[in-house]
Amino acid sequence: RYVLGSVLNQVLLHQSIIGEESKIQMEMIDEYPDIVIGCAGGGSNMGGLMASFMRDKLEGKTNPHFIAVEPGSCPTMTRGKYAYDFCDTGHITPLAKMYTLGAGYIPSPDHAGGLRYHGMSPILSKLYHDGLLDEARSVKQTEVFKAAVEFAKYETILPAPESAHAILAAMQEAIKCKETGESKVILFNLSGTGNFDMGAYMAYRGGKMKDYEPTAADLGEGFATLPQIPGIQE
Repeated sequence: RYVLGSVLNQVLLHQSIIGEESKIQMEMIDEYPDIVIGCAGGGSNMGGLMASFMRDKLEGKTNPHFIAVEPGSCPTMTRGKYAYDFCDTGHITPLAKMYTLGAGYIPSPDHAGGLRYHGMSPILSKLYHDGLLDEARSVKQTEVFKAAVEFAKYETILPAPESAHAILAAMQEAIKCKETGESKVILFNLSGTGNFDMGAYMAYRGGKMKDYEPTAADLGEGFATLPQIPGIQE
């Protein structure tokens, strides 16, 4: 008996309460997001946040721009393959079609935490493949921590490294609006605090943090572990 805490469809269904609550909170201030941003590793965070708003988009009621933000060290959506793969590294789960780097892919040792995962939720993968999840963005961890420190200075909340990926993208989108003169409502998910990530913040502040991005050879090793399925994936 083995149940993943992300990736799988039932997990995203449970996490959709995040999107439901976010939508109600937006209604309380008479707003609706033009842009919805979430960090993305296995997909439970992004999938949960955007669920209610994606429903509106599918029904043709609204057209928010969805952005999934992933670490450069584990670029599942931006550099992965849309293929059948195991949802876990132990090859216990059934095969699912997803954006993946291969269950055998070993990400670089950085501070992206739970975002360092080889495969993306089948639901998010399908939505991204079909163009409904509008954008996947890969970012460097030094940029993420720079945004996190700036956020902490102004909001007095030290964000978790995973959450800071969404914060960085939100800042980038806000800067675009400032440059173009547009006014947009930006929703992002601050999913956790960085109270247990002080070592990572110390590494950043001490100038010891480095950016890791896989080479084509690194990705090739991961893709080589994709399962062979006669007549479907060979």
